Amino acid sequence: MTAKSKKILKIITGVIIFFTLPSLLLFGYVFFKYNEELPIGISGEKADALAYKMLDALDYDAYKNTNYIEWDFKNRHHYKWKKKENICDVYWEEFRVTLNLKNPDLSRAYVHSFKIEGDMAKELKEKALKYFYNDSFWLTAPYTVFNKDVERKLVNNNSLLVTYNSGGVTPGDSYLWEFDKDGKPKSFKIWASILPIDGLEATWTDWKTAETGAILPTFHKLLFLGLDIELIETY
Repeated sequence: MTAKSKKILKIITGVIIFFTLPSLLLFGYVFFKYNEELPIGISGEKADALAYKMLDALDYDAYKNTNYIEWDFKNRHHYKWKKKENICDVYWEEFRVTLNLKNPDLSRAYVHSFKIEGDMAKELKEKALKYFYNDSFWLTAPYTVFNKDVERKLVNNNSLLVTYNSGGVTPGDSYLWEFDKDGKPKSFKIWASILPIDGLEATWTDWKTAETGAILPTFHKLLFLGLDIELIETY
């Protein structure tokens, strides 16, 4: 190897270290500070009672009777969800996908309002469904604790561990809910396969009472990230 080649290799190595070392140090700090094992809980009446208290605090009946929810997530994805019909229009960039949540084969994909077919349509439909599962969870997760294949466990007498054994993009994920004195969620810790660190905490704050009476969050904080939910409309 020539002296010039060695110098170039040294520069490249230095650049890689310069950009990756801070990230590695940050990840290590966050991992050792926040990573924790999934807690052990007890299922049964007490766990369900805590879940019902949360639903009462958020007026579950009002949410259940809500036919339509529109919202904007992080100013990136926009949703018009006809909840009773299991239909949701998902908008991002120049794309729109009309998801049929009951029968995904009937979903439709558009680019600049022009319907498309084939591989691109399939890719957009899959992407829109992932967006919907993720973004709607940050909006409505508390209301899903009695969904099919959802397990509830009581932890330390005042926390609720909720595990989703099916559905969504990553079944098997768990969330440990913490509550205020009225039973309204204030945060949860996350054990999800898509996250490299177990037990990260996200806040549930800035609640809004929508037109139908459903109580929905408008902001979450996850580590250094803020997740804004805006333009919420319901009927």
